[in-house]
Amino acid sequence: MLSILVANIKGGVGKTTVATHLAAAFAADGRQTVLADVDRQKSSLGWLARRPVTAPVIAALDWTKEIDSVPKGAEVLVIDAPAALKPKEVEQLVAEADVIVLPLLPGAFDEQATERFLRKLDELKPIRKSRKAVAVVGNRVRARTRAADRLDTFLGTVGHRVVTRLRDSQAYPDAAAAGLSLFDQKAKRLADLRQDWAPLIAFIEDPS
Repeated sequence: MLSILVANIKGGVGKTTVATHLAAAFAADGRQTVLADVDRQKSSLGWLARRPVTAPVIAALDWTKEIDSVPKGAEVLVIDAPAALKPKEVEQLVAEADVIVLPLLPGAFDEQATERFLRKLDELKPIRKSRKAVAVVGNRVRARTRAADRLDTFLGTVGHRVVTRLRDSQAYPDAAAAGLSLFDQKAKRLADLRQDWAPLIAFIEDPS
């Protein structure tokens, strides 16, 4: 089973958007996919509750109180982590994952928090020994802005693979409100946005 942890100690960076889209992408590919919500706000579980019955099935796991077993036959597990994780919680969730996906937004506060979180991750043996890969993802990036330029400068210093940058678009909150993702919609106008995810999905499949 392929297990993906979406995490950052900074709130509001788009962890749930990334987690739900990854789950939807693998489900659309025909993989038996499970989405585990560790955040007490239960945003991922709420998204799944709104998901139309016509959309590819994604199984739900409520891990807000404790980490439980994964259903038999699951091929992909996506874990949506809360912000402000304690060190032991970080270690426990990293132990469950094959790949850690770390989204962040342009901005000094997000960059500062992300830098602290990456230092915590680097202290963990599986990451320090390169047994588990970390994918850094720039989220809600508006091209040709000073914020985007500053983000690029920061990303050049993080010491981990910066896999992709996801453009800012109203399509994301619109999809979330309907329990959907860009991968559940075939509109040609969303093709470029879907393409932003291709490097991340390829990295998750083969982080070598």
